[in-house]
Amino acid sequence: MSLQTKLNAIKEGAAKKIPPDSLKVMLAATDALRKSGIMDGVIKVGDKLPPFTLNNQNGVAISSKILLSRGAVVLTIFRGHW
Repeated sequence: MSLQTKLNAIKEGAAKKIPPDSLKVMLAATDALRKSGIMDGVIKVGDKLPPFTLNNQNGVAISSKILLSRGAVVLTIFRGHW
């Protein structure tokens, strides 16, 4: 199953559980964000990033330079921390 198929299933499942009035507000807000042009500035698959240092899952700072010296790097962006 592809990632897009899984995401579509999640979206459909959520649409059945969220009250219609709330879903309408959420979809309108998402549509407004997309129309604002915000997506033009997001990181896209294949984009090259400048060197950076971030904390790993254990809170230890690690630089992209060190990671790249070991091989290819896959970076996952989370929109929040819950």
